[in-house]
Amino acid sequence: MTSGEAALARGAIVIVTALVVLRLIAAAVTPLTFDETYYWIWAKHLSGGYYDHPPMVAVVIRLGTMIAGDNAFGVRLVSILLALPMSWAIYRTAQIFFEDTRIAAASTIFLNATLMASVGTTIVTPDAPLMVAASFVLLGLAKVWQTGRGVWWLAVGVAVGCGLLSKYTALFFGAQILLWLLLMKDQRRWLASPWPYLGGILAFAIFSPAILWNADHEWVSFIKQLGRARVEGITLKYLGEMIPTQFVFATPSVFILGVFGLYALARGRAANAAGAMLVSISVWMIFLYFVWHSLHARVEANWLGPIYPAFAIAAAYAAWGTAWNPREQRTMTWSRNLALPIGVALFVVLIVQTNTGLFTGFRRDATVRSVGVGWPDLAKEIEALRIKHHANCVMAADYGTTSWLMFYLPKGTCVAQYQQRYRWTFMNEPDANLLKGRALLIGPVGAIIPPRASYARVETLAELVRKRGGVAIETYQATLLEDPRGEVLDRSKPPELGGPI
Repeated sequence: MTSGEAALARGAIVIVTALVVLRLIAAAVTPLTFDETYYWIWAKHLSGGYYDHPPMVAVVIRLGTMIAGDNAFGVRLVSILLALPMSWAIYRTAQIFFEDTRIAAASTIFLNATLMASVGTTIVTPDAPLMVAASFVLLGLAKVWQTGRGVWWLAVGVAVGCGLLSKYTALFFGAQILLWLLLMKDQRRWLASPWPYLGGILAFAIFSPAILWNADHEWVSFIKQLGRARVEGITLKYLGEMIPTQFVFATPSVFILGVFGLYALARGRAANAAGAMLVSISVWMIFLYFVWHSLHARVEANWLGPIYPAFAIAAAYAAWGTAWNPREQRTMTWSRNLALPIGVALFVVLIVQTNTGLFTGFRRDATVRSVGVGWPDLAKEIEALRIKHHANCVMAADYGTTSWLMFYLPKGTCVAQYQQRYRWTFMNEPDANLLKGRALLIGPVGAIIPPRASYARVETLAELVRKRGGVAIETYQATLLEDPRGEVLDRSKPPELGGPI
């Protein structure tokens, strides 16, 4: 490595490290979303799987809270730090395939400049470890190509297995690998080698806890997630949401560079056909699936997370790896220079908005309302009501409110979601004696509550407002329930297994 290349590598390290520090600061000051508190509960009850997802996000949170405690910083710590190995994997992948330190350094910077990486690691979801796994799948295949050594297929298998333990979207990794082998003539020989199959067996072994959990729970998690693939009518509405959302999540500069990079790779401008093909397949296979999905259902922005490592490499290739006409080059130069500033600015604006509601308020921003701003104070009011009215347990109808209650109420408080009990099979039910007495029901105003006939007494106690300063975010109703007649908890099967919707 020349002195200039070393300087580029050091610059990338400094930038990525600075961005990670910025995310750690944001993590410490930003309250948890309801999904994060839900996953935090998973982390307290580790299992081979859960109704919604495989267990990796719970493991990530468990490690973080073991280090930093049960607070927002601890919950998010390891997820944010995962950006470091992810960045290294992408750097090495780009370096191996394109032999250009500028492309390698730019790949890591562009990836970390996206909101998908910055928000996607700061707010803990299964997508953070999935993006890391996607990065290491690319690196493992790059090493297979570079060295010709079959043992690297075992590394690929580990990455795929960890991806599958993160999110079922990782099933696409297998299809991507197979297509790459079929399309690259010089790589087809691996199909007659035992090494890829040994890697597959290793991936299956790593994934086996989730398989065994599903086998013990009527395959409910598989049915829930894989059932999204069915078609129920055709509409263009969701496609119109998907593309603009990705434009923002990638940030405009990286999005433009990535599109141009994919175009250049498709035109065969890259000297390394294997690298160009792998990057293209890794983006297009998942992207086209979600385009198809968007024709009948909404696609959440984070679902496209696993394409971003490869997309960042394509963006870097557009910036540094190919020649453009003067007009195109001006676009590339502007996009390249603005990628990092725009990415940082968008992330800072989002964190400020989330914590203060400065730009739009709260009631007009459902995404912001999903963050637990105001919940620590609200929880104190709820606990005071519970004590005043001698309620044994606090209940909610939805998993989000239930999760916030479990996180912010004093530890050991009886909290239960009376509906959708299938979400909570990983932990013991509340003591039946506690459920027989008084309970405090908390839910957004207008939410469904248990029928009055189920209780001897139902009394609305108060409306409680969670807020930031003087700005109202959401209003909750506190209802006293006394002397239940019959079962308190609804143990119906999930809708995937024939239960009520």
